[in-house]
Amino acid sequence: MNIDSKNQVVEEIVHQIYEAYPWLVEKFGENGRKRTAEDNYHHLDHLEIAFQMNDAQFFIDYTKWLDEVLTSRNVSRAIIVDNFQRLQHVLPGKLDSDRETAYLHYLAEALTILRQLDV
Repeated sequence: MNIDSKNQVVEEIVHQIYEAYPWLVEKFGENGRKRTAEDNYHHLDHLEIAFQMNDAQFFIDYTKWLDEVLTSRNVSRAIIVDNFQRLQHVLPGKLDSDRETAYLHYLAEALTILRQLDV
């Protein structure tokens, strides 16, 4: 994914999240929006590394770490789940077919893990 495509995906996800959860602005301010963008760049970077390594567990481990960090900062797991679901909807058509298949698989696996943490 080239930098322009990556920027477009991140901007779209951040816009969608803050449109769906306007209270995030009150809770975290403009800094929260920046952090959400940074987080999405990290998500995409970790998806790419997992793809290059052909290792879904790499993204799963990142997801578990992310969950610990964000929930300790009062970001609910539901927001993480929502973010990953939004990535699943935004990414198709923006990657080559091998990457798209892998990224969507890694996201699905990560969502399964996050949902299991809720039980």
